[in-house]
Amino acid sequence: MPRLTFVVLGGIQLLAGVSAQTWCNKHYMASQPVVPPGGNFPIAAVSKDPLLAFRCAAAIKPYLEEDVGTPAGVLIDSPVVYSEIVGAQPIGLPAGPLSSAGKLDVTVSLNGKTLVNALVPLNASAYELSFSLGGITPQMTPYNLSCEATYPASNSASSSSPQTYSASAALSVLPNPTNSSVTKMDLRTGALLAKPATGLGGEYEPIFPIGFYTTFDGYLSTNLSAVDTLKKQGFNIIHIVPTFANMTAFEMVLDRMQEVGMYLMYDMRFTYMNNTSVMEQVNSIKYRPNLLLWYTGDEPDGTSDPLNATSIAYDLIYSLDGYHPVSLVLNCQDYEWASYTAGTDIVMQDVYMIGNNVTWSNEWNTTCTPDYGDCGCDNCFSIPAGDSAAVSPNSTYYGSTVPANSGIGSYFDISDRVSSFKNRLEVMGWERTKAVWTVPQAFGSAEYWMRTPTGEEWVVQSIMGINQGALGVVPWVDPNPEYIKMAASAFALSLPKFTSYIFNAASVRSNYLVGGVDIATWAAGIETLVLATNTDYVTSKVTWRDIGLSGAGVEVVYTSGSVETTGNSFTFGSVASAAFVVKSK
Repeated sequence: MPRLTFVVLGGIQLLAGVSAQTWCNKHYMASQPVVPPGGNFPIAAVSKDPLLAFRCAAAIKPYLEEDVGTPAGVLIDSPVVYSEIVGAQPIGLPAGPLSSAGKLDVTVSLNGKTLVNALVPLNASAYELSFSLGGITPQMTPYNLSCEATYPASNSASSSSPQTYSASAALSVLPNPTNSSVTKMDLRTGALLAKPATGLGGEYEPIFPIGFYTTFDGYLSTNLSAVDTLKKQGFNIIHIVPTFANMTAFEMVLDRMQEVGMYLMYDMRFTYMNNTSVMEQVNSIKYRPNLLLWYTGDEPDGTSDPLNATSIAYDLIYSLDGYHPVSLVLNCQDYEWASYTAGTDIVMQDVYMIGNNVTWSNEWNTTCTPDYGDCGCDNCFSIPAGDSAAVSPNSTYYGSTVPANSGIGSYFDISDRVSSFKNRLEVMGWERTKAVWTVPQAFGSAEYWMRTPTGEEWVVQSIMGINQGALGVVPWVDPNPEYIKMAASAFALSLPKFTSYIFNAASVRSNYLVGGVDIATWAAGIETLVLATNTDYVTSKVTWRDIGLSGAGVEVVYTSGSVETTGNSFTFGSVASAAFVVKSK
């Protein structure tokens, strides 16, 4: 949303003035004309013939010198598509199913030396080929892997000679850090891998980050015990929001976070475009054992920051550190997405659709369209006309009849935003190297938002993101009402019970919508994780058969709101949610 911007000179934050009167490059004041914002993500052209989008990526980022004695991996993706996404090239296929269309002969090499050669199926996803890091000298700059694929002419219906495809991937093999933590990215699943935040040793484990953007000045700065409380409540990260007026208190908070085992998400929102300040901060913070990741742009698409700003900061951070990933959050539904996302490893979305009118601005008394206006939820759509089940009892807009374009926000704006980000990553060829996280709304009763979400509504938001592939939950903002904190705590404490399914590279995610109940399943062997949430404010029932399961051997691992289960079904009350583990017979 429109805000004040800051400039940092010599570590001092100075008020620079009010940002330009656009948001997502749209005019939003009644006195301003309608001017199309541009910057839309291009829609890939449809191809009538099949294309092969051959891609490769290192399985882990980064590898370390200490990993040289263990097998490394490169991931091969070979989707056959009918849209002209980045790198897709024609492939002549025989008649019949892809499963009988033969395989690709893939060679991965470094500086002309073959690391691995193997046959890879068509339409493979994250097909891992093992190779040795032996002989590869650790260095701070990444190596460039060459990946070549040949599709034999004997398999092709349209080519008399072999068809060849190529791709490249960065391979980071870094020296062992002498005084620093390391956060790896597991590109098979998108998970972060880290040792315990205490710095006292331990193994790398997958982390599903959950914790609030947390105000420093006036909250953490004067309430060190809040760190202990957040840890007991099940959260594993704190995203400390600048400014940091009292640096002594700031250091005490970071020390306490390390003592109790809380990871740090370090925020440079006001300073990420100031190279001198970024250098000072990175060199000061990078040695902390509990540093999990960096954070640069806070809604840079909203404020129309320079299109290369996030990439400049990203490259600078990696030149100074290299051992921790970089993140940012985007607020716009579709404004220069590729430019800003180029400068991050983790792209977050922050759809806020509770308590605001998503089609008429409460702040500016203007309409909101794809070309104009700011309603606090960019390009969000109203619930369908007549869908009274999706209207909260707290709503002040309408009674029993819901008109078209009502302005009542939909939880599906969250799932659509996450899925669109995931789809764009695939179009750009970034689906392995970048991950998506979600930012639930934990505030309200101010500005655009006439009310604050309930605890159950907070959970619905979180699950809507996770069910589409979000791998971190970082709500805005703490402090927040106690009922939100308690609901978030219950969710955080239960999260370890089912993240092992989400971070299992062998698990297969499927999505279902039964009435207003949004459901995702992760099938791994004889067990399936079911994560479900009711987007309606009325009782909703789902049979196990609706999602392809028998319902035998059901274990309830988490509930929010009213939840009932039987051998045939489960029933949710208003905006209720649950997680189940179902064992097949």
